[in-house]
Amino acid sequence: MKIQMRFVTTLLLVCCLAAGAFSFDSGDSTGFVTERLDRIDDAINSEIAAGKIPGAVAIIVKDGRTVYHRSFGYADIASKTPMQNDSIFRIASMTKAVTTIGVMALYEKGYFQLSDSVSKYIPAFAKPQVLVSADYRGVVTETRSAAGEIRIIDLLTHSSGLSYAFIETPLQQVYKRNGVIDGLTEKDIKLETVMVKLAEQPLLFDPGTAWAYGLNTDLLGYLIEVVSGKPLDKFFETEIFAPLGMDDTYFYLPDSKANRLVTLYADVDGLRVSVGDESTIYLDNPMYPVEGARAYFSGGAGLSSTAGDYARLIEMLLNDGELGGKRILGRKSVELMRTARIDWDDDGDADFGLGFEVIGDLGESGELGSEGLYQWGGAFATSYWIDPRENLVAVIMTQQRPNKSDITDRFKTLVYQALE
Repeated sequence: MKIQMRFVTTLLLVCCLAAGAFSFDSGDSTGFVTERLDRIDDAINSEIAAGKIPGAVAIIVKDGRTVYHRSFGYADIASKTPMQNDSIFRIASMTKAVTTIGVMALYEKGYFQLSDSVSKYIPAFAKPQVLVSADYRGVVTETRSAAGEIRIIDLLTHSSGLSYAFIETPLQQVYKRNGVIDGLTEKDIKLETVMVKLAEQPLLFDPGTAWAYGLNTDLLGYLIEVVSGKPLDKFFETEIFAPLGMDDTYFYLPDSKANRLVTLYADVDGLRVSVGDESTIYLDNPMYPVEGARAYFSGGAGLSSTAGDYARLIEMLLNDGELGGKRILGRKSVELMRTARIDWDDDGDADFGLGFEVIGDLGESGELGSEGLYQWGGAFATSYWIDPRENLVAVIMTQQRPNKSDITDRFKTLVYQALE
């Protein structure tokens, strides 16, 4: 009798499952538990209510489906302009991924090898010097010959010895004294002009021997111009943006889309509209990229975009170089890009690939994620990551600097806790 009852119970359970009448959780075919995704809304809305961020847009794409794309708060607080899914943000260093893709596309066409010296294509970078000493005014007092020249792969991994003027290093005042800008300017300056100035400055260290965040990707942008024969904005448009359907990504916004640009805020004793000089990253005009000469194409920091556009870019990388029938890169190039090559955070392990931080040891990371995840962000509080193991990408964008909110970090935690 007991055996017969067990058989009947099991049969009923199988039938219920087959009919869809029985469920162990509230997840669906998106791969996420629906009510757990709502925790993202609660966290972002709490940051807005606390006055820590003006608003935000977040998007998650998993298994080729957009499972979450929501906007919160205001694009402009004073006018109470609501944030929209297609609001446009200054993405700063998230530009670097686009430039890296462009370089790899030219590499695949046989224009150069990654081991080539940059001076082969830009002779001004031949015979580099390494800084030994400089005074407080930025006057170089001693240099030595570098052990080798900068290679293209050194630029891709930020191991060239180049620096940024906004970062406190022995080169900071040297760059400022000699007019080497960080990349965001309304002035009538050309990329070539600044890169020639950069070539005249010494390096922080011998190329290929250490990691230092710097103007590497701006120089890669200039390399693209030299090799392709096209201005960087035109190269991006024809080779990347148009094929991927990234219709809202620009160095300088057309007048018809300027009203969608999110206001830049600064968290200085509370949120206020930025005047451009509240932090180490000096912005000539907070209305960049709408006002000004529209002349400088910074491959390291100059683009503005939407969360949706950027999700298409990184979904292409997730798909090993292809999206919607358009192939931008071969799968082996993407594999190389996401392979850790150099130690960027001094933890003793290789954890930076060709343009991206790479999570190699999840235990060492100590946060939710996956081994093999690769990611980066932008100075004005935008962030993304690509997770091949979970087959997902995610982007979150708000717009402020200085920024005291940690919502971009918590967004990642909230995405992973919601997985089925």
